[in-house]
Amino acid sequence: MLDRINSPADVAKLGFNELVALAGEIRNQIIDTCAANGGHLAPSLGTVDLTLALYSIFNPERDKIIWDVGHQAYTHKILTGRKDRFKTLRTKGGITGFPKMSESPCDAFGVGHASTSISAAVGMAIERDMLKQNHKVIAVIGDGAFTGGEAYEGLNYAGTMGKNIIVILNDNEMSIDKNVGAMSEYLARIRIDPQYNKVKKDLQEFITQSLPFGETLWKAGDSLKDGIYAALTPGSLFEFLGYTYVGPIDGHNILFMKEVFEKARDLEGPVLIHVRTTKGKGFDFAENEPDKFHGVGKFNRKTGEMVKKPGAAPSYTEIFSQALIELAGKNPRISAITAAMPSGTGLKAFSNVYPERFFDVGIAEEHAMTMAAGMAAAGGKPVVALYSTFAQRAYDQIVHDVCLQNLPVTICLDRGGLVGADGPTHHGVFDYSYLRHIPNLVVMAPKDENELRNMLYTAMEHNGPIAVRYPRGSATGVPVDEGFKKLEIGKGEIISQESKSVVLLAVGSMVKHSIRAAEILREANIYTTVVNMRFIKPLDTALLDELVKDARLVVTLEENALAGGFGSGVLEYLADKGLNTAQVMRFGIQDSFIEQGSCPELLDLCGLMPQQIADGIAKKYGEL
Repeated sequence: MLDRINSPADVAKLGFNELVALAGEIRNQIIDTCAANGGHLAPSLGTVDLTLALYSIFNPERDKIIWDVGHQAYTHKILTGRKDRFKTLRTKGGITGFPKMSESPCDAFGVGHASTSISAAVGMAIERDMLKQNHKVIAVIGDGAFTGGEAYEGLNYAGTMGKNIIVILNDNEMSIDKNVGAMSEYLARIRIDPQYNKVKKDLQEFITQSLPFGETLWKAGDSLKDGIYAALTPGSLFEFLGYTYVGPIDGHNILFMKEVFEKARDLEGPVLIHVRTTKGKGFDFAENEPDKFHGVGKFNRKTGEMVKKPGAAPSYTEIFSQALIELAGKNPRISAITAAMPSGTGLKAFSNVYPERFFDVGIAEEHAMTMAAGMAAAGGKPVVALYSTFAQRAYDQIVHDVCLQNLPVTICLDRGGLVGADGPTHHGVFDYSYLRHIPNLVVMAPKDENELRNMLYTAMEHNGPIAVRYPRGSATGVPVDEGFKKLEIGKGEIISQESKSVVLLAVGSMVKHSIRAAEILREANIYTTVVNMRFIKPLDTALLDELVKDARLVVTLEENALAGGFGSGVLEYLADKGLNTAQVMRFGIQDSFIEQGSCPELLDLCGLMPQQIADGIAKKYGEL
């Protein structure tokens, strides 16, 4: 069946049995590709039938369809001209894991962060109407993304505007409404019946325009109707916001969804269609453990077991998790907060040990940060664990609610630096830059497992805001020490010192690369000093003063954007001191968004592998 699909329009030509057969083929392709490459398996398996029903009625080559986050958009990619390249999913030079406007004209909007689809859809509907066009605008949003504040901002404004847009709520976990069955299907059929809506509109016009005090009477009736309606029918919240609500309906009943979508297409004003799906549909392992198979690495399709490198060191996430549990055992004021990522941030284990001190606020990073500020203001020691890329969403709260008030909130930034196959929407390469300039905030990055543990302990002992940033994946593999050691804020350490002529100042993940680059340079008779600066802010200025005065070349190394990052901080300090900044060479990420690929591939692309670092330093040193 899949061989017959060359464009989305081909889907509309298929009968029911053909659609069912196609759904099975698509699921197989998704499972095979994710087993080989990793990816967002369970969400995309859950929306195969939904996508087929949707594209039987709407055409993404004409209509604007926005897939929120994009976790559930693999079927969309397969049906929109990328089936032959789907095996390259999330690989360097292949197709991305998320919709991307430059990848296909069917990708109406680039996504990767949650809760943006409805706002984007409203914007597209406004422009459509201004240009007097007649295509449809549809936002497909999952229940997880629906917890994000921006989703409600967009939902509210769309209802206020009264624009013709369709919001499809893909509910596979949150259980917004459990009234799935014959009665809810009956209600859905009534609500999408054009005659029902015409009678409702005609009755309103008759009462308000023909009867004395008609407006008052209609509003009074509305108040009574709303109370009864809220008690008896699903979706009343959406009706109150100005939507025609349809559902909940079975998201695996292709025929019924086609009927709903076809009639919803012709309704006036905003429509919200509530669809219930099963996450991981069609793959038993994913259906039984949807969280485990939400975002996966490579796995064995037959056994469902994840493929792990033999002898791999524990991940930084695991080290953080265990350290926080140990520290919480010593301090009852420590609590942990995350935004819908308990497993990804390592806080799932914490929640099992200290459930009363664990808070998952959903996809609401802004709320998480201000809630933490409130807890800190009341005497708590909250730890907010977020992926670096998602912490960007809470920037104002970090500035205004945490740092301005100098509150002891610890911000733990997982996935700092290049994260690999998830690509530019998920690389955490801007945090040094967007945190470094905030007053009162300490920013630090560990070189290995023990330093992460000690930084977390230091943060718990610090009476002010502090951020700890660490990378994705396996740590360095050093033996983990028992206990903790408090670090002196703003003090680095000299790793090796063979010559003061070339000084390598590194932070975080770049320390080990600097050590290896120094070994390569030694073979070329270029001798160096290697420094683990530890702190992006405050800089160890005393150590800089000591080392720079005798150096011919100062090299900064960071897995962060060069603009405004650690190296910029060193340059600023040296310029303010009146030192010759021309002797400074910076390694980091240039002014571009970095594509997806394996982390070694991307580090190579950015010139951050040890051999590249050594070659660059040797060339520069030879020019001095």
